[in-house]
Amino acid sequence: MLSRLSLLSLFAIGASALSLNGESRPNIIIIMSDDMGYSDIGCYGGEIKTPNLDKLAANGLRFTQFYNTGRCCPTRASLLTGLYPHQAGIGHMTGDYGLPQYQGFLNQKCVTIAEALKPAGYRAYLSGKWHVTPKIAHDAPKNNWPRQRGFDKFFGTIHGAGSLFDPNSLTRDNTQITPENDPEYKPKGTWYYTDAISDNTVMHLESHFKEHPGKPFFHYVAYTAAHWPMHALPEDIAKYEGKYDDGYKPVYEARLKKMKALGLIDPNWTIPGPIGDWDKVKLKEWESACMEVYAAMVDNMDQGIGRIVATLEKNGQLDNTLILFLQDNGGCAEGFGRGKLVGPLERPSAPTLKPMGKDELQTNMVPPQSRDGYPLRRGDGVMPGPPETEIGYGKNWANVSNTPFREYKHWVHEGGIATPLVAHWPKGITLKNKWTKDPSHLIDLMATCLDLGKASYPDGKIPVEGVSLAPAFTGKALERGKPIYFEHEGNRAVRDGEWKLVAKGVNGPWELYNIPADRTEQHDLSKKHPERAEKMAQQYETWAKERGVVPFNSWRKKKDKKTAASQKKVFHLKLGDTFTQETSPDVAKRAFSVIAQLEKLPAQGIIAAQGGTSSGWSFYLKEGQLFFTTRRSGKDFTVKAPLPSDSKGLLEAKVTKKSLILRSDNKRLAIKEGDHQLTSHPIDALEVGKDNGGLVGDYEENFDLNVPLKSLNITIR
Repeated sequence: MLSRLSLLSLFAIGASALSLNGESRPNIIIIMSDDMGYSDIGCYGGEIKTPNLDKLAANGLRFTQFYNTGRCCPTRASLLTGLYPHQAGIGHMTGDYGLPQYQGFLNQKCVTIAEALKPAGYRAYLSGKWHVTPKIAHDAPKNNWPRQRGFDKFFGTIHGAGSLFDPNSLTRDNTQITPENDPEYKPKGTWYYTDAISDNTVMHLESHFKEHPGKPFFHYVAYTAAHWPMHALPEDIAKYEGKYDDGYKPVYEARLKKMKALGLIDPNWTIPGPIGDWDKVKLKEWESACMEVYAAMVDNMDQGIGRIVATLEKNGQLDNTLILFLQDNGGCAEGFGRGKLVGPLERPSAPTLKPMGKDELQTNMVPPQSRDGYPLRRGDGVMPGPPETEIGYGKNWANVSNTPFREYKHWVHEGGIATPLVAHWPKGITLKNKWTKDPSHLIDLMATCLDLGKASYPDGKIPVEGVSLAPAFTGKALERGKPIYFEHEGNRAVRDGEWKLVAKGVNGPWELYNIPADRTEQHDLSKKHPERAEKMAQQYETWAKERGVVPFNSWRKKKDKKTAASQKKVFHLKLGDTFTQETSPDVAKRAFSVIAQLEKLPAQGIIAAQGGTSSGWSFYLKEGQLFFTTRRSGKDFTVKAPLPSDSKGLLEAKVTKKSLILRSDNKRLAIKEGDHQLTSHPIDALEVGKDNGGLVGDYEENFDLNVPLKSLNITIR
C-alpha cells in the first residue's frame, strides 16, 4: 500500500506534468532524414515502405511547399537557429572563408532551439548527425558541440558523412566512442547507425519519462539515412529485391500517378520525365541494386520512427507531442563511389586486413577497411550494402527521388529545396489527413517551438527570421508578410507568394516561375513579366546585403599574389590592430616569433591570432596557462605551460621547422617537437587582443585580452 507521502508525491508529479505537458506546452520532436527526394516516402508518392510515417501523415497535417536550404550543413544551421544559414555562420559548409557569415560553425550571435527552450523548462536531447562545426576530432575544442549548445544528452556523429556500420566521430555527450566500446548501447544484432539513432532516441525518452516526468522535452532526431554510402542490413535489402529491375521510368511514372491521386501534382503542369535511359545502362543489376539498398535505408529509418512513436504511446505522451518529419535537401546526384574500381570487385572470402581494436576510433569519412578487416571496395559493379563498400545511388535515381522536380541537392530549384513536412500532434492539430499549401521554411521551426513552448527568445541575438507554423495546424493561413530567400554556392532564389525567382550559379540568369501553375519550373516567365523579375531581383540583393551574403567564391585570392605587407619581416603592433589577409604577415612555410609585453598579470584572453579553422595560429592565456596553437589543414598543434607566478609579462612564442617553443622573461617554459609551421597563408585576418573570425585556439568567441598590452612584435625568420 502506498504511504500518504508517496500518494502526495505522485499527485505532485502528476500536477507538474499537467502544468508543463498540458495542451499548451507540447513535447516537440523534429526528425530529419538526409539526402532524400520529395517523392521517396509513401505519403508523398513513393513506393518505399514507410507505414509509420504514412500513419503520422494520415492522422496529422502535410505541407506541400515546405523548403530547406538545398544542402546539409546550412540546413542544420537554419533548422537549429531559426535564421538563414549565413546569419548563423554557415553560409557554405564547415570551411572557414574569412568572413563571419562563412566561418563554418555556429556563432554566438545565434541560439539553438535547445538553448532557447531550456529557460522555459524544457529538457533537450539529440540523436544523430550534428555537422555544424569543423572541430570533429576527439581532442578538438568542443565549444560548438551539442552539449555546449543546449542539449542535455547527445548520441551521434559530429561529422556529416561516413559509414553506417562504423561512423567517424561517433560521440556520446562529449566523449568519442566506437560501436564496440559504447558503455550504454549494445544491440543484440548487427550495430547499424540508423538503428542506433532510433534506439538511443528511445533510450533518451525512457530516461526522460523516468527522471523528469514533470518536464516537457525537445528531441532532435537527425538520421544520416539515406546519405551515401549505400549501407543497409541484409534483411531490409531483401524486401526490395527485384523492385527496381525495370529501371527508372516505371518508378518515376508510378510516383507521378500516386502524387496526382494525392493532390500533390496539378495535371496541367508540364512534367519533364526521367532523365535516365535504362537501355543504355551497362550494369543493370548493379544499378538496380543501388536503389534497392537506398530503399532499404529509408525503410529501416521508418521502422525506427515506429519505435519512437510506440515509446511515446506507451508512456502516454503521444497525444501531446508534436512530431515533425522533414529532409535536409533533395536527392543527391553526386557520383560518390561510382566510376573507377578501388579494391576488389567481390568481397574476399575472409578478412585480409588486421581488425580494428575495440577502442580504436574511426576518423575517416571513407574508411580504408571495415572494423573486422575487409578492405575498402568502391566503383562501378561493386554491389552496395556491406560495411566495406562506399557507393552512391547516382544522378538518375536522384532524379527519380525528386519526381517531378528539377535539379538536386546543391541547387535551389525545387528538386534541391522541396521537402515533405509531416506534422502530427493529436491535441494540437485539428486537421486530419489534410494538406496545407502555404510556403514555409526551416526558419519557421524555431518560431514554432518558441510559440508552442511559451519560450522567450534571448535579447542580444540575431532576431528569428521565421514565423510560427501553429496557425496551419488549425487550418489558418500563415502570417509571413515577407518573401523567403535562398542562396547556396551562388545558386539563388526568392519565393514571394505565388512567384519564384531562381538562378543557377553566381552569373546564371534569373528565371521567373508561377509556382501554382508551373512548380516543375518548365516555363520561364522573366521576359513576359520583366518588372516582376526586376523587383524580386532587387528584393534578393537587399536581403543578401543585409545578411552578409556575398557572391560565392568572391573571398578567394590568387595563390601566388604577394603584397608589400606580406613581404615585411618585422611587424610592430598594438592592442586592437587588425590586418586583412593581404596585409597580414606571410607565415606560410616560415619560421616566426611573436613577442608580447603585458602591462600586468594575471591576465586572460587572446594576445594575437591570425587565421581560422583551416589555417592559422593563436597566442593566448587561459586559466593561468600560456598557449600557442598552429593549425594546418584544420589540424591543431598546441604547446602550453603554466605561467610562472613571478613572470614579468614578457611572453614569447616561436615557430620553427623543428619545434614550437614558449618563453616567459626569456626563460623556456615548454617545447613541442616537430614541424608545425603553417603550410598555407591564412584567409582570416590577423587580430591583436581578439579573434573574431574563425577561432584558432581552444576558446569561445569574445575571449578578448583583459589587460593592457605594452607592445607586440612579430618577426618572420
